[in-house]
Amino acid sequence: MKLAVIATLFASASAFGINKADLGKAATAGAVAFGIAVQPALAGNVDNGEQVFNANCAACHAGGQNVIMPEKTLEKEALEQYLAGGRNEKAVITQVTNGKNAMPAFGGRLDDEAIADVAAYVIATSEAGWD
Repeated sequence: MKLAVIATLFASASAFGINKADLGKAATAGAVAFGIAVQPALAGNVDNGEQVFNANCAACHAGGQNVIMPEKTLEKEALEQYLAGGRNEKAVITQVTNGKNAMPAFGGRLDDEAIADVAAYVIATSEAGWD
């Protein structure tokens, strides 16, 4: 449905010589006005992220904790305080991909989709609260 609306808008813009940059803004505004959710580009799959987390991260971060540096947990407040770039998926993706201090880089071990999924899981679970 969303694609059909956007495709129709672009086709109409081409027919009438409307600037496509302006059309993109209009399409986004229309999507918001009609209640169509526009998903962020970085949004990973939380369910897949939980599986990736359990297989690769839980040894050090079980329950959102940190066995190496106890103050640097995956709790909401700690992520806001210690994570470079703040508590958001992009910052988690950077940390997981590149590693930092005692945390190894997972960029060579996990593909981009798995890293995005685990980032979505970490952010969602830090918001909801770790068990």
